[in-house]
Amino acid sequence: MDEDVRMTAWVRGRVQGVGFRWFTRANALRIGELVGFAVNLGDGRVQVVAEGPRDRCEELLDWLRTGDTPGAVDGVTEIWDTPRGGYDGFAVR
Repeated sequence: MDEDVRMTAWVRGRVQGVGFRWFTRANALRIGELVGFAVNLGDGRVQVVAEGPRDRCEELLDWLRTGDTPGAVDGVTEIWDTPRGGYDGFAVR
């Protein structure tokens, strides 16, 4: 069993106003066992925070980078940490 982790990713590109957060939530739910959120940032990026098994977080991160997303992703930067908890499902903020 994979350890639970917290993955925070910042997605750059044309990712606001194209349904990116909703597709991210749908994919997190499809992957399963993930909680967290996706939120638009003032600088045009989308921040994605996901907590759950490491392999599930890596699958979501891979999806963010594949280009099989709405809009156009120019790059993704991520950091890994220990889970903080307190999330009820995966939200769009």
